[in-house]
Amino acid sequence: MSDARTRSFGQEYRPTVVDKLGVWLSARQIRNAVGDLRGRRIGDFGCGYHATFVRSVLDEIEHAVLVDVSLSPDLKADPRVTALEGRLPDAFELVPDASLDIAMCVSVIEHLVDPLASLRSLRRVLRPEGLCLVNVPSWRGKWFLEMSAFKLGLSPPEEMDDHKMYYDPRDLWPLLVRAGFLPHAIRTFRHKLGLNTFAICRR
Repeated sequence: MSDARTRSFGQEYRPTVVDKLGVWLSARQIRNAVGDLRGRRIGDFGCGYHATFVRSVLDEIEHAVLVDVSLSPDLKADPRVTALEGRLPDAFELVPDASLDIAMCVSVIEHLVDPLASLRSLRRVLRPEGLCLVNVPSWRGKWFLEMSAFKLGLSPPEEMDDHKMYYDPRDLWPLLVRAGFLPHAIRTFRHKLGLNTFAICRR
């Protein structure tokens, strides 16, 4: 979600098999991390045009805050959703302090020029004991994503060319500490066959 982006992921673009598999694996990891979603207020920052994961749990949660450059009209019309169109980190200013039980940033941080500002904001919007979930491609994932995009044609090349950084756990962990999460409350690990790094942080 760099300053140059004018469209959200999935807008005017039909996801490929690789895209769908990645979304499904991330959703499964989110489910494992958060458990029961009933009565939870969740935020998905850089959710994509269709907000695929949040759309799948709207019947369970209390409310969702969705943020991206642009969002599907049906999501903006849903009373269970607060839809905020804008770029990160600026769009965080519209979200109150300590207002969410879960704050997610899935496959977004790697696109940001200033990832630390967004990570600090993710912590700010969480309630005490709330969970922050971050997914990013790893350095091993860089090879796979570029192969998929530039040689196999199975991923959007413009997404890969918008990447600013790749993160192994040892790259992501220090950023999360600098964002204000306490070391004992951070868990980082590889998933998706080592192609991604996932972080679970408690406020």
